[in-house]
Amino acid sequence: MFRMFFLRAFIAMMAFFLIFSASLQADEIIGYVKTAKGDASIMRGQNILPAQINGKICRNDVLKTGANSSLGVALRDDTLIALGPNSEVSIREFEFSPGEEKLSLFVRLIKGCGLFSSGIIGKLAPKSAKFSTPVGDIGSRGTQFIVSLAEE
Repeated sequence: MFRMFFLRAFIAMMAFFLIFSASLQADEIIGYVKTAKGDASIMRGQNILPAQINGKICRNDVLKTGANSSLGVALRDDTLIALGPNSEVSIREFEFSPGEEKLSLFVRLIKGCGLFSSGIIGKLAPKSAKFSTPVGDIGSRGTQFIVSLAEE
C-alpha cells in the first residue's frame, strides 16, 4: 500500500519536474534588445510585448517591426540581428554551450529585411548556424549578410 503511494508520488513529481524544466528552457534568455524604434514588438507564445532596450529575447520568440520601425538584437553568442520596417523574424533554435559542444542557431526571416551578423556559433560550428527565408536557406560561415524579401 505504501509502495503504491510512494510510486505514484514519485511519478507525479517526475512529471512536474519534466514539465517545469521544459517551461524554463522555453523562457531561457538567449539575447537582449539593443535598439528599438517605432512599432517594434516581440511575440512570445500568445503574448505580444513591446520591444524595449535591454528587453529579453527567448528561444521561439518572433521579432516584428511595423512601418518606419527598426529593431536590433544581440544574442548570447554575439550574433546580431537588425530588422528594417515591416519585418518579421523567428528565432526557432538557439543553443550556446561551447564547453559541452552544444552549438546551434536557426533563424527564419518571414518577411521584410534584415542584416544578420553571425557570432561565435557561426565561427565555431558553421554548419550549425542556419538562416532561412520563404524562398531559400543561407548557410552562415562567420559572415554578415543582408536579406530583403520582396512583397507579394
